[in-house]
Amino acid sequence: MTSRKIVTRRYLGQTALAGATLIGAPLPLRYAAAQTTGNLKVALLLPTSGIQAQIGQACRRGADVANEVFADMKMPVKLEVMNYDTESKPDVARTQAEKAIDAGAQMLVGAFDSGQTIAIAQVAEQRGVPMVVNIAAAPQITEQGYKFIVRNFPTAPMLITGALALHKEIFKISGKTPKTAVLMSINDTFGTAMVNGIKALFPKLDMPYEIVDTITYDPAAKDLSVEVGKAKATKAELLMPVSRLNDAKLLIQEMVKQRWEPMGVMNPGAPGLYEQDFFKTMGKYSDFLISNVPWLDPKSAMTQALEKRHAAKFPNDQLDINGGFTFEGLLVAAQAWLTAKSTKADALMDALRKTKIDQHVIIGGPIQFDAKGQNVNIKAAAVENLKRKPTVVLPVEAAAAQLVFPMPGWNDKRRT
Repeated sequence: MTSRKIVTRRYLGQTALAGATLIGAPLPLRYAAAQTTGNLKVALLLPTSGIQAQIGQACRRGADVANEVFADMKMPVKLEVMNYDTESKPDVARTQAEKAIDAGAQMLVGAFDSGQTIAIAQVAEQRGVPMVVNIAAAPQITEQGYKFIVRNFPTAPMLITGALALHKEIFKISGKTPKTAVLMSINDTFGTAMVNGIKALFPKLDMPYEIVDTITYDPAAKDLSVEVGKAKATKAELLMPVSRLNDAKLLIQEMVKQRWEPMGVMNPGAPGLYEQDFFKTMGKYSDFLISNVPWLDPKSAMTQALEKRHAAKFPNDQLDINGGFTFEGLLVAAQAWLTAKSTKADALMDALRKTKIDQHVIIGGPIQFDAKGQNVNIKAAAVENLKRKPTVVLPVEAAAAQLVFPMPGWNDKRRT
């Protein structure tokens, strides 16, 4: 009995001493100690299983190191990130968004795929919970007049305009210009938005080549031999793929098999060609393909902090725009909380509308949103696969290597 009293007094004395020490500590230390559960509950909704699993997992890795990067950048905020798997299905995305809100999520971030993002956005709007779109290009996401949605990713028309401007720059620098092109695209929400956007914008952009055919296919296709054969038969000098990861692999495999060697393979603003598993699967055939997409700015201090944290936690995994834009989605959420100092939806939305973040990771101007909730300051880069790595070759001020165009043949000695 006596020993228990001694232990109790000793425990109380230690507790009081610890409390006194904390009260006397510098403010940053006191702040950090007080926020172990996070200042804001953010539901991260991503396709971490199903057909888009590998891309969803790449997105999540960028989020997994976000709080550490915030600390590195001296941002006095910590997010409580709640992870939800959309299973690559819009209907599941909807139910997961409902579940997240019921579990207390104060902001939603997601969901890479346009169809899934649209489903989540509808829930966010109905429930009055702010949503930050990390990746999704379908224009309708910010054209519905929603009051609780902001998007830190280009729309399909923005992607197309930036990409085709880079096409011209690539031709100018290389001195080689194709006269014909074929557009191959998945037929999902994103692919349809891209095809429609290209049809609408192409005549206005004074492009030096003609699109001689548009070939669409299911993103879950297991064989693209017929589609590639049809594309090859056009004798187009340029292939413009709008793909995801799995079909991008099928596409290039079939091009090699059918010995189709156009002047170049350059997408008009789409994923697929720069994914980590694409390099692992395609080996030497992954090189010299060009993606015209937003990309991480290697000269940004925040990018460098993100790269360091990502490499330490995921040494075998590539950091690309999947992780970069997802990190920025959480950065936007964190800055909204810092501005609002509240978890109430109206206060957070007011803060999101006032957002201006100069220090971030993607090439372009400040992160800020127009009246529709769209960030219009994101710039495209030409990212060429060189030595099994996505490498910025344009714009010149951000380039890490020189452009190679036209594309070397599949058995060219430059492919090793």
